[in-house]
Amino acid sequence: QVQLVESGGGLVQAGGSLRLSCAASGSGFSINVMGWYRQAPGKQRELVADISSSGNTNYADSVKGRFTISRDSAQNTMYLQMNSLKPDDTGVYYCTVVWGWGTIRGLRSWGQGTQVTVSS
Repeated sequence: QVQLVESGGGLVQAGGSLRLSCAASGSGFSINVMGWYRQAPGKQRELVADISSSGNTNYADSVKGRFTISRDSAQNTMYLQMNSLKPDDTGVYYCTVVWGWGTIRGLRSWGQGTQVTVSS
């Protein structure tokens, strides 16, 4: 099983920046896709950004040009740099990875979530 620990959330004013981190731990696993989802109060969880093992990135339209996802595959760590934050970015941000173990592929783990609050 892959364990995920997120950090870096908090309260920031509109226009400010935050950097989220996600560290994966376990043994014998290989990570394919790493990503961030968020869930605002009363809304469904939505994809923010993800990054493949080859470095290909994918962003929600609402964050393009403001957020940057990156990963350090050697350290099994992922980051989300969030700039020009807006109140609509408020929510719980979840780290997720798709991973494999031996011949098993397509397993998914989720972090516990970190709160991001953007005040207007």
